[in-house]
Amino acid sequence: MTLPGSPFLSYRGQELFLEDCSLNELAARHGTPLYVYSQAAMLAALAPYQRGFAGRPHLVCYAMKANSNLAVLQTFARAGCGFDIVSGGELERALAAGADPRKVVFSGVGKTRAEMRRALEAGVLCFNVESEAELEVLSEVAVACGRVAPVSLRVNPDVDANTHPYISTGLKGNKFGIAHERALQAYRRAAELPGLSVAGIDCHIGSQITAPGPYLDALDRVLDLVEAIEAAGIVLHHLDLGGGLGIQYTDEQPPAADALIGQLLARIDARGHGHRTVMMEPGRSLVGNAGVLLTEALYLKPGEAKNFCVVDAAMNDLMRPAMYQAYMRIEPCLRRDEPAASYDVVGPVCESGDWLGRDRELAVRAGDRLAVLSAGAYSMSMASNYNTRGRAAEVMVVGAQAHLVREREAATELFRGEHLLA
Repeated sequence: MTLPGSPFLSYRGQELFLEDCSLNELAARHGTPLYVYSQAAMLAALAPYQRGFAGRPHLVCYAMKANSNLAVLQTFARAGCGFDIVSGGELERALAAGADPRKVVFSGVGKTRAEMRRALEAGVLCFNVESEAELEVLSEVAVACGRVAPVSLRVNPDVDANTHPYISTGLKGNKFGIAHERALQAYRRAAELPGLSVAGIDCHIGSQITAPGPYLDALDRVLDLVEAIEAAGIVLHHLDLGGGLGIQYTDEQPPAADALIGQLLARIDARGHGHRTVMMEPGRSLVGNAGVLLTEALYLKPGEAKNFCVVDAAMNDLMRPAMYQAYMRIEPCLRRDEPAASYDVVGPVCESGDWLGRDRELAVRAGDRLAVLSAGAYSMSMASNYNTRGRAAEVMVVGAQAHLVREREAATELFRGEHLLA
């Protein structure tokens, strides 16, 4: 039986497999909490992007904030992807994984001068600039370094992505990008500043988008600006349409990436912009359904209002339920032929918000292992050491082979660098 979200995750008999690896056996071998990723699922998610752009000048830049494990980055670098980064640390990770800096775009609202200098030294493809003040600072840094910074201005089109407010980024009230009505003025300033070279235009309206409408609305507004900017004598070489395509957590039905790209390219061509390079920055849609979080049931705790299944994974391992009230499917690694009961699946952290799932029907006993599905994106990358808990180990499976790609943190590592008073 194949589960929703990924054809690479399925039950064989009573046992849950990711590709050809038993998740119960991986949990026994490596301990829990444990993140496990399918390389085949990642490449299968990338394929429709590559098909959709076939024959067109393009660049798919993986938005590595979704999952920045080096083995994940290596997988996409080898597949020809560029990278969308939002910090100096992400730049160093991408380079360590073998990324070509000429395929790296540097986004983010708060780039520091040190981060700008390092990115210029590395030779990144483009800076996605998010404010007029950032233009001034980047110009100063580039001139001081004796370099030219290629820039693309991230425009805020004031389009509602119809998603969770915390991951909506294209409305007037969001902190991201330059307001649509100020974009032409900002481009004129960028064109006259020393040390800058205008390369393109960028737009990203949010995450977990499940319909093409918001993309098309945003694209129309961006193309209006492109025409106004070029009428002012400023040439734009690329259109960066951002990322944000959703995945299936429950019953969502987002469009296939190649279908979405087809609609976007048709709109671009119809308005006479088919000669431009088109870029996209998918993150969640490449890795979200490629990963699971494995956890062990520690205690079953009956209560008058609720039954609790207390597990060893917690909100420090998986922040999405606590932060976004996100639904993530939970399945046993080894199914029991017993009646199920309703449980809130909760962790050991001292917060009432520490839950992974509410009101889940599970046939479970203490010692059983559970898999939290669709945990490949914004899960390990958002993990913390709250309650002095070491972050989980990570494994990548390739067929029947399982590779440990991150070791579990030991307690002594968590306070290395701290010092007692004399």
